[in-house]
Amino acid sequence: MTQVFNEEGRVFPATVLKAGPLFITGIKTEDKDGYTAIQVGAGKKKEKNINKAQKKIGNYQKIKEFRTNDVGELKVGDKIELDAFQVGDVVTISGISKGKGFQGGVKRHGFSGGRRSHGNKHAERQPGSIGAGGIQRVLKGTRMAGRMGGERVTVKNLKILNIDKENGLLYISGAVPGRRGTLVEVRGASKN
Repeated sequence: MTQVFNEEGRVFPATVLKAGPLFITGIKTEDKDGYTAIQVGAGKKKEKNINKAQKKIGNYQKIKEFRTNDVGELKVGDKIELDAFQVGDVVTISGISKGKGFQGGVKRHGFSGGRRSHGNKHAERQPGSIGAGGIQRVLKGTRMAGRMGGERVTVKNLKILNIDKENGLLYISGAVPGRRGTLVEVRGASKN
């Protein structure tokens, strides 16, 4: 993270995203596919890691499909730049969160744990009861220790502070899910 100053001299915490160009790799239409969408590709893969099916589409690290109401003048091979965003726009960002490994209930779910003294022995961070005595089984979905992180996370209502079109950089207010180098999805915020 870094910081960005506005015209009044106020400082904002900012995450810098490298927004490389997207290339349209396919267009879905209502007549042919039953829905309208565009398929875009981003990033580059090593030539040896591309399979035959992907060679037809192109050398892209990630291919994603976005539903849309109107394809308009878009065609396969078109380049999508940062022109879609303006400074001050509110966006939604999705990505894979940092993996934290196997964690206990206190860190993973925010359990309060037991007290540290007054008869408590070796149970400061245990989860406590995991069910009633009469059911005689553990109900599905009971929150317990386990793998934490490494899942898709969406952060809504983040503001664009600055756009550097020459270098393809987006300055976003606040934190974005994932580690450095992770691909994230930036969408315009929905009106809901």
